Amino acid sequence: MDAAVLKKVALFEGLTQGQLAKVAQIARPRTYTAGDFLFREGDTGQDMFILTDGKVRISKSVPGIGEEALAILEPGQYFGEMAVIEDSPRSADAIAHSGCTVWVIERAKLDQLMFTDKDLAYVLLWTFVRTLSERLRETNDKIKGFFAISRF
Repeated sequence: MDAAVLKKVALFEGLTQGQLAKVAQIARPRTYTAGDFLFREGDTGQDMFILTDGKVRISKSVPGIGEEALAILEPGQYFGEMAVIEDSPRSADAIAHSGCTVWVIERAKLDQLMFTDKDLAYVLLWTFVRTLSERLRETNDKIKGFFAISRF
């Protein structure tokens, strides 16, 4: 993977060129066609994804309603990062909304990289915290909206 591409991804903005090169070395490309599942809710996750081409839909299946799209991701965005932070099942589905290319970073390789480069680990972990906090806030806002609608 080209380190210059990583520099445009919010997760990696605070990294040095050398650190970006290290991350680029552990990333592997995968391509999907529209409708393919990158992962399913409940799956065991061991990697995170960086979208470089196409679109990916993050969604949940709501009983009695069907698929509820939570987000449509564009190139430069990352997802699945919870799998590299904790040992919990995937919390949603990731579906190729269009044909797409992603770069995959395996948890074990990222763990090893962060173990050997503490400055890189510090930047990434704080960015993970900010990302998860932002997504939790967005989810809370959506829940408020659902409750407001359900009162009528």
